Amino acid sequence: QGKMHLEMALDIVEDIIKNVFETYEVRCKFVGTRDQTAKCDFAIPSRSDPYILIEVKGYGATGSKMSDVVGDIDAIIRAKRPDTKLLLFTDGLTWKQRQNDMSKLVERQNDGEITRIYTTRMKDLFESDLKILKSEYRI
Repeated sequence: QGKMHLEMALDIVEDIIKNVFETYEVRCKFVGTRDQTAKCDFAIPSRSDPYILIEVKGYGATGSKMSDVVGDIDAIIRAKRPDTKLLLFTDGLTWKQRQNDMSKLVERQNDGEITRIYTTRMKDLFESDLKILKSEYRI
C-alpha cells in the first residue's frame, strides 16, 4: 500500500513537471556543492547542474520508512548548492501520526533549507511555484 501511494505521488509530480519543463532527470544522483552528491527524485534541468531538486514522499506506510524521510532530506540539504531550491512533495497521509518527523521537516522549511513542502492537495500551488522558478532561473 505504501509503495502504491509513493508511485501515485511520483506520477502526479512528474505530470506537473512535464507541463512546466522540457528537461529534467528522474531518480538520479545529483552533483551539488564541492562535487558532493545525493539521490533525489527529480533534478531540474539536470543532475549535473540542478537549479531545482524535488523529493517525493508518499506514505500509506508506517515506521522506519517514515523516519528515513528526514535522513534522506538531510543528505540532499548537505549536498545541494545554496542557490538550488529543494521542494518536498508528500501525499500527507500518515504525517498526522508522524508529527515529530513532520515537525523536523517544517523546521527545515522554516530555516530555509527546504523551499516549500507540498501535499497532493497543493498540486496547483506546486505547479504555479514551478512556473515562477522556471522564470526566475530562466530554465
